[in-house]
Amino acid sequence: MSPLKHFSRAATVELLKLALPMVVSQGTFAVMIFTDRYFMSQIDPVHMAAALGGGVASFFSFCFFSGLLAYGNAMAAQYLGAGEPGKCPKVVTQGLLMTAMSIPFLTLIAFLVSGIFDTMGHAPEQTGLSRTYYLILMSGVLATLSKVCFSSYFAGIGRTYVVMICDVFGLIVNVPLSYAMVFGKFGFPALGIVGAGWSTVAATVMALALFVAFYLAKEHRATFGVARSFVVDTGILRRYWRLGFPSGLEMFLNVAAFNLFLLMFQSYGIAESAAAAIVFNWDILSFVPMIGLNVGVISLIGRFVGARDMARTNEVMTAAFGVALLYSATLAIVYSVFRHALVDVFAPPEGDFAAIREIAAFMMIGLSCYVMADAVIIVSGGILRGAGDTRWIMIASVSLHWAMLVAQFLIIKVFDFGPKVSWVAFGVMVVAIAIVYLRRLLGSRWRDPAVLDAVLAE
Repeated sequence: MSPLKHFSRAATVELLKLALPMVVSQGTFAVMIFTDRYFMSQIDPVHMAAALGGGVASFFSFCFFSGLLAYGNAMAAQYLGAGEPGKCPKVVTQGLLMTAMSIPFLTLIAFLVSGIFDTMGHAPEQTGLSRTYYLILMSGVLATLSKVCFSSYFAGIGRTYVVMICDVFGLIVNVPLSYAMVFGKFGFPALGIVGAGWSTVAATVMALALFVAFYLAKEHRATFGVARSFVVDTGILRRYWRLGFPSGLEMFLNVAAFNLFLLMFQSYGIAESAAAAIVFNWDILSFVPMIGLNVGVISLIGRFVGARDMARTNEVMTAAFGVALLYSATLAIVYSVFRHALVDVFAPPEGDFAAIREIAAFMMIGLSCYVMADAVIIVSGGILRGAGDTRWIMIASVSLHWAMLVAQFLIIKVFDFGPKVSWVAFGVMVVAIAIVYLRRLLGSRWRDPAVLDAVLAE
């Protein structure tokens, strides 16, 4: 019998209790990005396109380390499920150690990537703004990665409400501060895209401080033995690297492929760049909250795999697909029916918006077509990562993403097809990844007891 047929009301409730705070948490990240780009759109389309390019380049620069450290969620959940809670906070220590070790690599990456904007054929004014925004965001990267360590840990031990509280606090700091620094309100000078960048860094640092406060709270210290966790544990460190490295490399190579695709797409012109920024803004509001569900799935699957309870694992799988497909189907209808109104949200106060509106409305139809495939990818990926099947995910996902990039290079640069052809090809790639992931999930290889023993070994 397919594991997708194992419906359990209790498992659905448990997943929602764990995932909903993470949905809110990830939603705050989406709102922060959405708000910054909306503020930029009120200056002009060039600023909005620059915020998209600089923001994606920033994430690309540290995404390997973020993907590696995010595996702390599954690690902590697996130790908790195996009845070894004392090892959970040691995951945080090893993560912070790897964050410190990343400093020279991040410095080199920032130096190299900051020059890429000059090579993509963008308008000179967009190039300068993108580079400035990128460098400001990179200045806060250590706080960002440290925050990943703590948020992954709290998700892994099932205290997702802590992650939600800290991220909502960061949002409360970011949005008014960004408004003040971008437009020169409340005594701040009008800094434009510079203000958007620095407000994001400030909010990240303050959210990290709140995470540390929760981590060092008396009740938490006593329950998990935090005082004994500040040591280098080579067994946990090796396992963290072994299982987290494929996730980090996958994220890095996939984001690299997406970033290069986006930069090539932006070479069509300012109208196409602004349209992409608008559509991916709405995509973020659907995709990023789904990452909250992904985090909850990883945590529960990791816990039940650690306890060798595959019956509960099957129940979580069924619950996750039910929630994800219902949510994404609703969004697909909204994106299709209200596409023109959603695009017009980003219309600037003055200037001709007709060309941007036309291409963005077409792209919104594409978004409504692939949003359910995204849901399948997110849920399937969470299940496989929670079970430690990270190497297969890396190979499959990276291969498909880079095949897409080659196809986009031919479409955009060689055959000079228009942006609509490029966007259709992008949607086809998303559907293809969903099919490949689902085939793996419905197979038995990742569930084999010997495979799970190897995953959990230090």
